[in-house]
Amino acid sequence: MSEHVQVMTTTESRKDAEKIAEFLVEKRLAACVQIFGPIASVYWWEGRTEKANEWFCLIKTARALYEDVESAIRKVHPYKVPEVLAVPVVAGSKDYLSWLDGTVKKTPE
Repeated sequence: MSEHVQVMTTTESRKDAEKIAEFLVEKRLAACVQIFGPIASVYWWEGRTEKANEWFCLIKTARALYEDVESAIRKVHPYKVPEVLAVPVVAGSKDYLSWLDGTVKKTPE
């Protein structure tokens, strides 16, 4: 299993995306959060197709911290059902992954 993951979430405003990013980095649950947007989203919600402009957060962290990251996102995220998905990092530059390891917490809370 990969030691690192990228976690994704979307939110309705840049302000909310920045709040999530700052919270995760300050708590040392993420080494880095990149914010993209606005992006166009089309999704099924409460019985119908919805469209919205959203902001995308790409969160770099350790696999062992995933549960804490998800909990932290849920704590500050404005959505009733926020997107929180993780994908494993299968390879990366040794220097970058070492930096990531030295930046995030060593163990989950």
